[in-house]
Amino acid sequence: MNLQPITTYALDRFSANGQLPWQAIAALLLAFIMAGLTHASDHDSETLPEISISVLQFGTAHWELDHILHRRLDQKHGYRLDLKLVANLPASRLAVTSGSVNGAVADLLWAQSRFQVGAPYLYVPFSSQIGDIVVPESSDIRTVADLAGKRIGVAGGPDSKGWVLLQKVAGEQGLNLSESAEVQFAAPPLLSQALKRGQVDVIITYWHFAARLRGEGGWRSAFGMADLLTAMDLDRNLPVLGYVFPTAWAENHGPLIERFADSLHQAKTELADSEAHWQRLRPLMGNPEDGVFHALRDGFVAGTPAPQTDQRIADLHRLLALTGADSDQLMPAELFYRRQP
Repeated sequence: MNLQPITTYALDRFSANGQLPWQAIAALLLAFIMAGLTHASDHDSETLPEISISVLQFGTAHWELDHILHRRLDQKHGYRLDLKLVANLPASRLAVTSGSVNGAVADLLWAQSRFQVGAPYLYVPFSSQIGDIVVPESSDIRTVADLAGKRIGVAGGPDSKGWVLLQKVAGEQGLNLSESAEVQFAAPPLLSQALKRGQVDVIITYWHFAARLRGEGGWRSAFGMADLLTAMDLDRNLPVLGYVFPTAWAENHGPLIERFADSLHQAKTELADSEAHWQRLRPLMGNPEDGVFHALRDGFVAGTPAPQTDQRIADLHRLLALTGADSDQLMPAELFYRRQP
């Protein structure tokens, strides 16, 4: 079969003399180049080193990790992020302890407890949000001393770091809250409901539950949890939440962890600087109304950890000791990740 007439006809559509004009040649070259770049990009993303993170589907860490994926900050920093969404905290911890993922989000006390049983983890700072103490707007509770004789709801159990810290500060002021107040422990959502029903006078809860209450209106912080750190002569910006990685894995993947930490830094910077990024995340936050949305956004940004220093690590050690850790068996300084400037 002779295809020459068909080919000649196609070429003649561009030019009377059968030659492609320079605009058409340029367009074809650009198309070939872009196709090559796309193919190379797809190939590169498949060959990049991967880091898998277990994260609560409705947790606050998911916001910044989702931003990393949306903006492809992982690939820009030379790795591929694989998120494993879980429904609850035990499932996340099981995922990292079993080795089914490389890392997870955990609080400082959990990392310390694992170290004490001989399973150390590298601790990469995530947030300095330690929690909040919430009361009705009309409440007369404004200081630690005002808690005497009150009904106190505490998120978690007796070992909750916020509750332990509050008791330490109260003790310094000669107040034994376990004797002078009525204390009950419950999950954060139940505490929020108990406060709304007037079943408790004050709650000590996780920061994002407190932010939702304040955003709804009618509720305020009695005093800042960070004020308790100041009262104990500790830095107010301590990373009490972090990404944890088993040291056996972390020691063999140092450059990969550095890339992950660099992408976290860029994500936090972008989220602090742009309202548009947060609007995209709004469905992931539960599509809250404006007051709650802004309270959550502001709270997340306010919890961005300051760079780790020798003094902050020393304060983290003091915080661990204050909350019941064996002072002779604290996580060594090398387990607290420091991002290189």
